[in-house]
Amino acid sequence: MKRAIFTVLQFVLFLVAFAIGGFLPILSVFLPSFLRVPSVMTKWADGTRGFQWDGVFLMLALLVLILLIEVLRKRIRSAAPWTALALALAAVAGLAMKFGFMSFDR
Repeated sequence: MKRAIFTVLQFVLFLVAFAIGGFLPILSVFLPSFLRVPSVMTKWADGTRGFQWDGVFLMLALLVLILLIEVLRKRIRSAAPWTALALALAAVAGLAMKFGFMSFDR
């Protein structure tokens, strides 16, 4: 039961990280220039749509941090599959909610 609760909490954490990563370029407009983070974006060939990778990279950085904590606690064998499941479900849910997808006017 404890593993299921932690998996759901990790799912929520990964999903929030994916959503926040989608808003980072918008929020960086209000930051001073030395605090701005460059954004990684892929545009489709027609130039009207694209995908912003910041949320995915933020989720992967969070995954590495969580796996590092699990290694230090010597729980990597029992906890890592559940963490990977939470990451995969959050990625699917975030893409279904169209986090990271952008439209551009021509």
